[in-house]
Amino acid sequence: MDEVWDVVVVGGGHAGCEAAAAAARMGARTVLLTHRRATLGEMSCNPAIGGIGKGHLVREIDALDGLMGRAADAAGIHFKLLNRSKGPAVRGPRAQADRTLYRQAVQSLLAEQAGLAIREGEAAALRLDGGGAVAAVVLADGTALRCGAAIVAAGTFLRGRIHVGAESHAAGRVGEAPSVALADVLQRLGLPLGRLKTGTPPRLERASVAWDALQDDPPDSVPEPFSSMTRGIVTPQISCRVTGTTEHTHALIRANIHRSAVYGGQIAGRGPRYCPSIEDKVVRFPDRPRHQIFLEPEGLDDPLVYPNGISTSLPVEVQTALLATIPGLERARIVRPGYAVEYDYVDPRALHRSLEVRAVPHLFLAGQINGTTGYEEAAAQGLLAGINAARRCSGAEPVVLDRADGYLGVLIDDLTTRGVTEPYRMFTSRAEYRLSLRADNADLRLTGIGIGWGCVGRERQLAFAAFRSELAGARARSIAEFATARDMRQIGIAAATGQRRSLFDLLAASDVHPGQLGALFPWVSALAPRVFVALQADAHYAGYLPRQEAEIRAFRRLEATPLGAAVNYDAIGGLSAEVRARLAAARPASLGHAARLEGITPAALAALGAHVRRAHPPKRFT
Repeated sequence: MDEVWDVVVVGGGHAGCEAAAAAARMGARTVLLTHRRATLGEMSCNPAIGGIGKGHLVREIDALDGLMGRAADAAGIHFKLLNRSKGPAVRGPRAQADRTLYRQAVQSLLAEQAGLAIREGEAAALRLDGGGAVAAVVLADGTALRCGAAIVAAGTFLRGRIHVGAESHAAGRVGEAPSVALADVLQRLGLPLGRLKTGTPPRLERASVAWDALQDDPPDSVPEPFSSMTRGIVTPQISCRVTGTTEHTHALIRANIHRSAVYGGQIAGRGPRYCPSIEDKVVRFPDRPRHQIFLEPEGLDDPLVYPNGISTSLPVEVQTALLATIPGLERARIVRPGYAVEYDYVDPRALHRSLEVRAVPHLFLAGQINGTTGYEEAAAQGLLAGINAARRCSGAEPVVLDRADGYLGVLIDDLTTRGVTEPYRMFTSRAEYRLSLRADNADLRLTGIGIGWGCVGRERQLAFAAFRSELAGARARSIAEFATARDMRQIGIAAATGQRRSLFDLLAASDVHPGQLGALFPWVSALAPRVFVALQADAHYAGYLPRQEAEIRAFRRLEATPLGAAVNYDAIGGLSAEVRARLAAARPASLGHAARLEGITPAALAALGAHVRRAHPPKRFT
């Protein structure tokens, strides 16, 4: 018999789990369809969450009441704030996770979510209504899940194929069948498909690594949680180790490069430039004598180790020989060989910024199917797809974040405007307004927006109100309270005779540490850690933010200048044939959107601006 739902989510990876939870939080009756319930929340590659840029995404997901931050806090066994020596805008929270604890945390959060059901099965077809909109997801057994909206978050499963040397077989990941029927459906719908590839390193037996001979990589002494709802990290913290490749490693790879699945010609899909295989590193950087490897245990009691930095698709015997050339891994035993996986993706320029497919209303795509790589990028898309799918069912307008709102907005805009030529990965350098889009202020930027959308629960609303109030009070007090020159000198802060400095000014000084501030202003020591971090970052950038705010206002003026779907670009003078073709294909909604298209020159933008002014002249008042 047919089943009736508001939202059907296909895929139980990071995108699918966030999408299903978000849709259910919005009040939609939601079902999450997965091949195997036991693998929900599986960390199929690197056992870590966050990093540079990626950590910002996790904080923003959390600010909108998503799952990833809370799951990482429950499972993290090695927390570290990356770029600590740099400014707050580019610091990246990261946590290595216990795979089992992370999967359990995700599944527990899904089980607690009201309005969400989980169903095992394979999506084999999509049923459309008379207007061409998705009306149902049809399972392999013939059951139809009728719905108001469907989200496909298929990860690397669309015609997925695993490669190890010259050997290959169909799989979405090790031990799991690919989604061939669903890929065929998307192709028949006329969606623009391509091929990408990613990879993973061999998993090593933990007991076979010579740990004591290697450089220690300790976690932070005080773990910094991802989620504002986490009171503290209670999971035991462990050290990792660091090693690296050698000249012997590189010589062995060069001698066997023709046996790599990538360089042997078996793979057509392009891999991630910023997370390359060890073969890519040796070929692209021939003068580098060493490439660093982080040895990360996959759990507190897990017998496996993830050697982060040597993703490979070389034959198993070459992988074994390769390890023997690396300090500490001379006797390492491979439990599972590294491999490359090639899969179908949909050109994300086929999507609206709501992540709804332009040509197929009510169908949303999220995650690696849109050409991204990484858990965090997938989860971010899933969250926004879930929110918009639920809104679609209720008849509400879609919601989007722009590039000045958050890294979530940067991610979606980059994908839907520029498309991808390789798996997309988030970096802080992608954000023009990163001084404003810091990890420490994600909830200040986005939780209020999420409350307006209806995706933030009551518990987080109350916690956010308390945090915002405490921070506002601390900021006002820090501006109003001053230290004298005598006070500052007594605790080792240089000060000219008669000088007075506000606490807010001292917070911004790089040569003043928290202990000194606490000696001058004892109440500072009693602030919640995240309040102090946000206050200090606010002070650090106080002199820069007015200029960035002016840039954001200029950006939003361009975003608010509409072009409209019916513009006849052939009728606009000053545009080349190439520019006209690009504009006609993308149909940018605004002047700002057009400015970010590849190949749109300043002259072309000026011509578009002149067209808009002629079509919508300013009103004259007499």
